[in-house]
Amino acid sequence: MIAQDALRRAADALMAKAAIEIPDDYLTGLKAAAEQEDGDLSSFVLSAMLENYEAAKQDRRAMCADTGVPRWYVKMGNEARVEGGPVALEASLRGATADATRSVPLRPNRVHPLWRTDHNNNVGIGAPEIEYSFEPDGDWIDLTTVHKGGLFGTDYRMLFPGDGIDGIKRFFLDSLVAFGKRGLACQPAIIGVGLGGSKDATMVLGKQAACLRVVGDRNPDPKIAALERELMELGNSIGMGAMGFVGKSMVIDCHVEVGYCHTGGMPMSVHAFCLSSRRACARVHADGRIDYRTDPEWFTPYLRRETVGWPLEQERSSATR
Repeated sequence: MIAQDALRRAADALMAKAAIEIPDDYLTGLKAAAEQEDGDLSSFVLSAMLENYEAAKQDRRAMCADTGVPRWYVKMGNEARVEGGPVALEASLRGATADATRSVPLRPNRVHPLWRTDHNNNVGIGAPEIEYSFEPDGDWIDLTTVHKGGLFGTDYRMLFPGDGIDGIKRFFLDSLVAFGKRGLACQPAIIGVGLGGSKDATMVLGKQAACLRVVGDRNPDPKIAALERELMELGNSIGMGAMGFVGKSMVIDCHVEVGYCHTGGMPMSVHAFCLSSRRACARVHADGRIDYRTDPEWFTPYLRRETVGWPLEQERSSATR
């Protein structure tokens, strides 16, 4: 049984970590981009951001004044049991979000869409979002918080099978140019691409690809991995750098995730994380241990499975009988 106090302690720590401590994988990618950047203003922005990250860590302050909109991703081992059940788990995550808004502090960005009601704690109807996945075996729970910019930096298009890879590249470039020219995202960023699924599913896939995979990670499908590398190179070839200034550091990395879709279409979404890439993760064990990390390890073989059952070996053996 996983105790609520352990979940709450982990959630409280994660909210502060995500707001203050830039993940090592993104920091390494940003430093590499800074070394290659030759645009004057882009180089200045990158240098200033690296200094800001160090100051935030030393002063224990949020790395960006706009702390985005906190959200949670929960991955549960199949054998995990939670004290108080899922309702108590969600209460802990909402409570940690509210407390962090006061203690870190986070900017209270969440308001009612019509009345603009603001409880000053980033909690409300449907906020923070909590998404779930599951894993075979395991009696643990992984908690991941992401503080993603919640205003722009996202686009969607319904492509068709005939558009092919060229159509994917065209929409990808259209989106990045719009992000840079109109100030819709804070570059350089990890770019997530969702391909397939239904319209809502492709949006989820793209956002998860941007927020829940680390710099340097590659899709296990070699053809998709090659597409990720090609899109990253394309994104850095359009003449835009940090914050949309002239340069070549638009994209720190590109991640593509796919889902089976309707035979007549190929929905696609493009999402920019931001140049703070605020995420933090912890595994809470049944014995009370808490292991912190920055890689959510969200896209597991089980999550990407194509088969009816699991494990894959059992599915294959039954199909050959």
